[in-house]
Amino acid sequence: QLQLVESGGDSVQPGGSLTLSCAASGFIADYYAIGWFHQDPGKEAEGVSCISRSDGSTYYADSVKGRFSISRDNAKNTVYLQMNSLKPEDTGVYYCAAKRDTTVQAMCVIGENDHWGQGTQVTVSS
Repeated sequence: QLQLVESGGDSVQPGGSLTLSCAASGFIADYYAIGWFHQDPGKEAEGVSCISRSDGSTYYADSVKGRFSISRDNAKNTVYLQMNSLKPEDTGVYYCAAKRDTTVQAMCVIGENDHWGQGTQVTVSS
């Protein structure tokens, strides 16, 4: 059974930076895509950024383009989300998810994923 564990959430001031990590345990094949989803209280999780394990193709939501960067280390079964120029609206719980046999855009936009982590809290406030 694939398990995803997020880490790196914290409280930062606007303009600050954070790096989130998503470590996968169990078997994960290259036909999986891994993504990060942001959830505000009372709302559904929305795709922030997704990456393909096989070719490294990426997708970013418009709200984070130019500020966030997703990367992968397949040898460590870990995906990272570098978050720069953080804004108060970036506050929320960030979940890591995995989905097989999908494109990165479909994964991030549709969000019906096969596996989810427990989430990590990011708070951006002065």
